[in-house]
Amino acid sequence: MSDFNFLMLHAKLAGFKLLVSANRIGCEDEFSKMLHDRLMAGLDGAIRSTRRIVALQRELIAEDDTDGVISCQLQGEEEVLARRTLVLLDELEIDYFTYEYRVNDGEWHNALSADYDGIEISYPTTVSVSDTEIGPLATIIHDIARETGIAISVVRVVYD
Repeated sequence: MSDFNFLMLHAKLAGFKLLVSANRIGCEDEFSKMLHDRLMAGLDGAIRSTRRIVALQRELIAEDDTDGVISCQLQGEEEVLARRTLVLLDELEIDYFTYEYRVNDGEWHNALSADYDGIEISYPTTVSVSDTEIGPLATIIHDIARETGIAISVVRVVYD
Protein backbone atom coordinates (compact mmCIF):
# COMPACT_ATOMS: atom_id res chain seq x y z
CA MET A 1 0.00 0.00 0.00
CA SER A 2 1.30 3.43 -0.94
CA ASP A 3 2.18 5.90 1.79
CA PHE A 4 0.65 8.70 -0.29
CA ASN A 5 -2.33 10.36 1.40
CA PHE A 6 -5.20 9.91 -1.06
CA LEU A 7 -7.71 11.31 1.42
CA MET A 8 -5.81 14.61 1.38
CA LEU A 9 -5.70 14.50 -2.43
CA HIS A 10 -9.46 13.91 -2.44
CA ALA A 11 -9.97 16.99 -0.26
CA LYS A 12 -7.74 19.13 -2.50
CA LEU A 13 -9.53 17.98 -5.66
CA ALA A 14 -12.95 18.66 -4.11
CA GLY A 15 -11.79 22.13 -3.06
CA PHE A 16 -10.51 22.88 -6.55
CA LYS A 17 -13.78 21.65 -8.06
CA LEU A 18 -15.66 24.07 -5.81
CA LEU A 19 -13.29 26.88 -6.85
CA VAL A 20 -13.75 26.11 -10.56
CA SER A 21 -17.53 25.98 -10.10
CA ALA A 22 -17.53 29.38 -8.37
CA ASN A 23 -15.21 30.83 -11.02
CA ARG A 24 -17.56 29.63 -13.79
CA ILE A 25 -20.22 32.07 -12.61
CA GLY A 26 -18.15 34.95 -13.98
CA CYS A 27 -17.73 33.40 -17.45
CA GLU A 28 -18.85 35.66 -20.25
CA ASP A 29 -18.27 33.47 -23.31
CA GLU A 30 -19.01 29.89 -24.31
CA PHE A 31 -15.33 28.97 -24.70
CA SER A 32 -14.60 29.81 -21.08
CA LYS A 33 -17.73 28.00 -19.87
CA MET A 34 -16.74 24.93 -21.87
CA LEU A 35 -13.23 24.90 -20.35
CA HIS A 36 -14.70 25.21 -16.85
CA ASP A 37 -17.21 22.40 -17.52
CA ARG A 38 -14.53 20.06 -18.87
CA LEU A 39 -12.23 20.82 -15.95
CA MET A 40 -15.02 20.09 -13.47
CA ALA A 41 -15.78 16.81 -15.28
CA GLY A 42 -12.10 15.86 -15.15
CA LEU A 43 -11.89 16.71 -11.47
CA ASP A 44 -15.01 14.57 -10.90
CA GLY A 45 -13.22 11.63 -12.50
CA ALA A 46 -10.12 12.16 -10.37
CA ILE A 47 -12.28 12.45 -7.24
CA ARG A 48 -13.99 9.14 -8.11
CA SER A 49 -10.56 7.54 -8.50
CA THR A 50 -9.43 8.76 -5.08
CA ARG A 51 -12.65 7.42 -3.55
CA ARG A 52 -12.01 3.99 -5.09
CA ILE A 53 -8.42 4.04 -3.84
CA VAL A 54 -9.43 5.00 -0.29
CA ALA A 55 -12.13 2.29 -0.31
CA LEU A 56 -9.58 -0.30 -1.47
CA GLN A 57 -7.12 0.83 1.21
CA ARG A 58 -9.85 0.44 3.82
CA GLU A 59 -10.74 -2.99 2.44
CA LEU A 60 -7.08 -4.05 2.48
CA ILE A 61 -6.75 -3.09 6.15
CA ALA A 62 -10.03 -4.74 7.16
CA GLU A 63 -9.70 -8.02 5.25
CA ASP A 64 -7.13 -10.73 4.73
CA ASP A 65 -5.66 -10.34 1.23
CA THR A 66 -3.79 -13.63 0.96
CA ASP A 67 -4.34 -13.97 -2.78
CA GLY A 68 -3.29 -10.33 -3.44
CA VAL A 69 -6.39 -9.33 -5.42
CA ILE A 70 -7.11 -6.20 -3.41
CA SER A 71 -3.45 -5.15 -3.50
CA CYS A 72 -3.39 -5.61 -7.26
CA GLN A 73 -6.58 -3.57 -7.71
CA LEU A 74 -5.19 -0.86 -5.45
CA GLN A 75 -1.93 -0.69 -7.35
CA GLY A 76 -3.82 -0.49 -10.66
CA GLU A 77 -6.06 2.33 -9.45
CA GLU A 78 -3.05 4.27 -8.14
CA GLU A 79 -1.26 3.87 -11.49
CA VAL A 80 -4.32 5.01 -13.44
CA LEU A 81 -4.63 8.11 -11.28
CA ALA A 82 -0.90 8.86 -11.57
CA ARG A 83 -1.06 8.75 -15.39
CA ARG A 84 -4.29 10.73 -15.68
CA THR A 85 -4.27 13.84 -17.85
CA LEU A 86 -7.27 16.15 -17.90
CA VAL A 87 -7.80 17.19 -21.53
CA LEU A 88 -9.75 20.44 -21.74
CA LEU A 89 -9.63 21.20 -25.45
CA ASP A 90 -8.12 18.91 -28.10
CA GLU A 91 -6.36 15.58 -27.83
CA LEU A 92 -4.07 14.34 -30.58
CA GLU A 93 -3.22 10.65 -30.71
CA ILE A 94 -0.58 9.50 -33.20
CA ASP A 95 0.19 5.91 -34.18
CA TYR A 96 3.66 6.13 -35.71
CA PHE A 97 3.64 2.44 -36.60
CA THR A 98 0.64 2.73 -38.95
CA TYR A 99 1.17 6.43 -39.86
CA GLU A 100 -2.28 7.32 -38.60
CA TYR A 101 -3.63 9.94 -36.22
CA ARG A 102 -6.92 10.91 -34.66
CA VAL A 103 -8.22 13.97 -32.87
CA ASN A 104 -10.50 13.82 -29.82
CA ASP A 105 -11.08 10.06 -30.13
CA GLY A 106 -12.54 10.55 -33.60
CA GLU A 107 -11.83 8.55 -36.73
CA TRP A 108 -8.30 7.55 -37.63
CA HIS A 109 -6.75 9.46 -40.54
CA ASN A 110 -3.78 8.43 -42.64
CA ALA A 111 -0.84 10.83 -42.52
CA LEU A 112 0.68 9.46 -45.73
CA SER A 113 0.21 11.18 -49.05
CA ALA A 114 1.84 10.33 -52.34
CA ASP A 115 2.21 12.15 -55.63
CA TYR A 116 4.76 12.38 -58.42
CA ASP A 117 7.28 13.97 -55.98
CA GLY A 118 7.18 10.99 -53.64
CA ILE A 119 5.66 10.09 -50.31
CA GLU A 120 5.04 12.67 -47.61
CA ILE A 121 4.13 12.03 -43.98
CA SER A 122 2.29 14.93 -42.41
CA TYR A 123 0.90 14.81 -38.88
CA PRO A 124 -0.97 17.69 -37.28
CA THR A 125 0.65 19.33 -34.27
CA THR A 126 -0.61 20.79 -31.02
CA VAL A 127 -0.26 24.38 -29.89
CA SER A 128 -0.77 25.43 -26.29
CA VAL A 129 -3.55 27.89 -25.61
CA SER A 130 -2.18 31.02 -23.94
CA ASP A 131 -2.99 31.91 -20.35
CA THR A 132 -4.51 35.15 -21.64
CA GLU A 133 -6.94 33.20 -23.80
CA ILE A 134 -7.82 30.86 -20.93
CA GLY A 135 -8.39 33.81 -18.60
CA PRO A 136 -8.66 33.49 -14.81
CA LEU A 137 -8.95 29.71 -15.14
CA ALA A 138 -5.25 29.57 -16.09
CA THR A 139 -4.16 30.33 -12.53
CA ILE A 140 -6.46 27.64 -11.16
CA ILE A 141 -5.14 25.12 -13.72
CA HIS A 142 -1.54 25.84 -12.71
CA ASP A 143 -2.46 25.52 -9.02
CA ILE A 144 -4.21 22.18 -9.58
CA ALA A 145 -1.24 20.77 -11.47
CA ARG A 146 1.24 22.03 -8.86
CA GLU A 147 -0.67 20.89 -5.78
CA THR A 148 -2.07 17.57 -7.01
CA GLY A 149 0.41 16.44 -9.66
CA ILE A 150 -2.39 15.83 -12.15
CA ALA A 151 -1.49 16.97 -15.66
CA ILE A 152 -3.92 19.28 -17.44
CA SER A 153 -3.75 19.77 -21.20
CA VAL A 154 -5.14 22.86 -22.92
CA VAL A 155 -3.95 22.59 -26.52
CA ARG A 156 -5.36 23.06 -30.00
CA VAL A 157 -4.66 20.74 -32.91
CA VAL A 158 -3.17 22.60 -35.88
CA TYR A 159 -3.00 21.19 -39.39
CA ASP A 160 -0.09 22.28 -41.58
